[in-house]
Amino acid sequence: MAIQFNFVSSMLILVLLSISSVEGSGGGGGGVIDVVAKFGAKADEKTDLSKPLLDAWKEACASTSPSKIVIPKGIYFLSTATLDGPCKAPIELQVQGTVKAPADPGAFKEPKWIAFNRIENFKFSGGGVFDGQGTTAYKREGCKGHNYCGSLPINLRFDFLTNAMIQDITTKDSKQFQANVLGCKNITFEHFTVSAPDESPNTDGIHIGRSDGVNVLNSEIKTGDDCVSIGDGSKIWLSME
Repeated sequence: MAIQFNFVSSMLILVLLSISSVEGSGGGGGGVIDVVAKFGAKADEKTDLSKPLLDAWKEACASTSPSKIVIPKGIYFLSTATLDGPCKAPIELQVQGTVKAPADPGAFKEPKWIAFNRIENFKFSGGGVFDGQGTTAYKREGCKGHNYCGSLPINLRFDFLTNAMIQDITTKDSKQFQANVLGCKNITFEHFTVSAPDESPNTDGIHIGRSDGVNVLNSEIKTGDDCVSIGDGSKIWLSME
């Protein structure tokens, strides 16, 4: 049965985020990087977004000035992407469109679709939707007694981030967990939306492990498994009415 949690901020939570919203360029690079205009990404649902996104990330991560990467409105196909730090200055990834994963679980070599790794001062925003297209995976037998569930891709992985804001982002129909948080410090989910059908197994909304200062605010989670699951060694804030 799908479960809905509405996390509403009822107290002031101080999160130290030195993240800038960048509208122009500064010294040492920085500024706004449009993956369509600069790197030729196509919103045609078949051309892989991976190389344009990774090229934009490489440029932004090397900049000594704050940068914003923009994925404009439209529907994109993304095979997989891992965005690695550390980076030299704050980065914002603003996704305005819808990004779709391969529908076939066999297309993935690792249990992740999009991963953010070892980044400080990061903002992920824009109102975008990440569609894991997990329907095929849901049709398999239950996970008990089987080992395939742990090998299915997680929609969004946040590994070892410090001072991060995930705001106005939707993840839907992941083949496994919708979002996984591991080894993070001071990470906030605000206006974060999770959507998956009742029959989706092992699709925890946000799974948290070994993290300190995880905040979930004003968010809506509807999924076939746990809304928020907490592993060992974690400290979190869940602000509720």
